[in-house]
This record gives sequence, structure tokens and C-alpha cells, in this order.
Amino acid sequence: MDRVVSLLEDEAPLKLVALPDPEPAAGEVRIRVSACGVCHTELDEIEGRTAPPRLPVVPGHEVIGRVDRRGPGANRFEEGARVGVGWIHHSSGVPDENLDPGFAATGRDHNGGYAEYLTVPEDYACPIPDVFSDAEAAPLLCAGSVGYRSLKLANLTNGDALGLTGFGGSAHIVLQLARHLYPDSPLAVFARDPQARDFARELGADWAGDTTDRPPQPLRAIIDTTPAWKPVVAALANLRPGGRLVINAIRKEDADQGELLGLRYHEHLWMEKEIKSVANVTHGDIAEFLPLAARIPIRPAVETYPLEEANRALLELKRGPVRGAKVLIL
Repeated sequence: MDRVVSLLEDEAPLKLVALPDPEPAAGEVRIRVSACGVCHTELDEIEGRTAPPRLPVVPGHEVIGRVDRRGPGANRFEEGARVGVGWIHHSSGVPDENLDPGFAATGRDHNGGYAEYLTVPEDYACPIPDVFSDAEAAPLLCAGSVGYRSLKLANLTNGDALGLTGFGGSAHIVLQLARHLYPDSPLAVFARDPQARDFARELGADWAGDTTDRPPQPLRAIIDTTPAWKPVVAALANLRPGGRLVINAIRKEDADQGELLGLRYHEHLWMEKEIKSVANVTHGDIAEFLPLAARIPIRPAVETYPLEEANRALLELKRGPVRGAKVLIL
């Protein structure tokens, strides 16, 4: 990526180029990439909503590969170990590292996984359970891990009704996770696309409807995974008193921002409803989530593309609808 551009104006914003192989610094490992998930945050980077601090940059932050070189002092992994790298490339190590000014993102602040190699501090690489293929594991590094963080922030107990608005790469993983952790909780899914609603029912949703439909009961929490504002307003109306909306997005697009003018205090905000945003993900979230995902086991639905077709994958992600997650294979 060498410039900020709208995918509606330029359908090929990424260029395939030859770069020198990176060398790991002290405490870093170099990873030979085998797969990298395609995330909506890449669209935010390309279109300027969370623009990289410098260009050009290699995007991609759902990275699976094998350690092929270790920098001085790096001894956590043997060469050949299969590892993953998520959105957090490194931070300063404080407890709230996702909120710290030292937070640096893979594929935005540092070159990411749309490449044959990348380097990362060894503490920010995570071992990948054997139960997952490379393609299945890739979306777990962000869509799954930040979905896990979102579910923790929903503050549910078993039996509480949960909603998911938007049903793509993250929500289809969160549904499987929630069904395991909260087996008695009714699960509702809101999605514009009828096929997405059918997919949600296949994965265990108790109810699925359009974005503005009303579920059978008010919900204790709703997790929003969309790039839009309309689902936010609709979700607030479907919360029970004291309910919480968790917005799982790095940025929101501007196209439907006018939907916020439809907010009505009595309908959407009264009765001590809450809005909680998810800011990034910690390496602890990833380290906790991957073994849990393996025990369940979660089965991500993936559609694969060769690296050379990254632009096509991004364009299809933007235009939707999406069944599961998109993954580049190297």
C-alpha cells in the first residue's frame, strides 16, 4: 500500500512488489508467512480512517506462519514453530497495553502479513493449536480474538440474552464462542443479508432478523461488528434496561452517519443503557483465546485467495455479503 484511496475509485489499491527480506532485531523473530486473513480494518487503512503513519506499508494482521529466523536474545520459539501475529505488533507492556500510546499495529505501524516474511517481537507471537489449519487459524488472530475481547466486555452471565449485529468474519466466530460459554443464553443475530441470517441459524442462533427487526425479547448485550451507524441506533432500541452495546470496530464509515440523528433518548438511551467500545486487542487476549478456541473447537468458515488476488478479496469484502472470513494463502 503506497497511498490512501477509496476502493470505490480505485479497485486495485495494493501493488505487488519485491521488497528485501526483513531481518529480525534483538528479541524479534522472523516469520515465513503461510496465510493471512483479510480484515475490514485493512479497508480503514486503505481509505484513510485509520491511516498508516507512513507509506508505503505492507498490510495484514491475521498472520500465520513459521519462525524461520531468530534475532539476538530471542529464544521463546524454536525455528520451524508455527505461530500467529494479530493486530497488536507490540506495546509498552503496561496492563492496559491496548490503550497505551506505545501501542503499535501490525500492518499499519509495521509491515504486516500480506508478504512472504514479517518480523515481530517474540512476546507478541502466539503458538497456534494443531487442531486448526493455517487458513482456519488466520481469522482467529483478529476476528476471533477481538471478538473474544468484545464478549468479555459484554459482561454476560449464563442465561443472559445476547445479540450480534452484522454477521461476518468476527460475529460468526463469536456466536460459536458464546454458544459454548453461555449454553443457556438466547442468541439473536441481526444481518441485512438473508444468506447471512441462514448461516447464523446453521451455527446455532436462536433467532435471526434484519438490522431493524425486533427479537423475541430485549437483550442484555449486543455486539456490533459492522462499519455502519444504522446498526448502532437499531441495537440500542433492542437492549433491555441496563443493557450494554459493545461496538467492535476500529473506525466507522461516514456514509450513513446521518442515522445518528434518529437517536431518541427515551427509546435508545434511557434506563441506564451503556455503550462500550473495543479499542484494539492485547497479546493476552490472543494467548487466552487460541487454546479456548481449540478446546471448543471453533470452526471458522473461510474463503481463500492467492496473495496476488488481495485486491479482489478486499473489494469483495467491501461490497459484501461475506460468509465467514477471507484468507490470503502464500
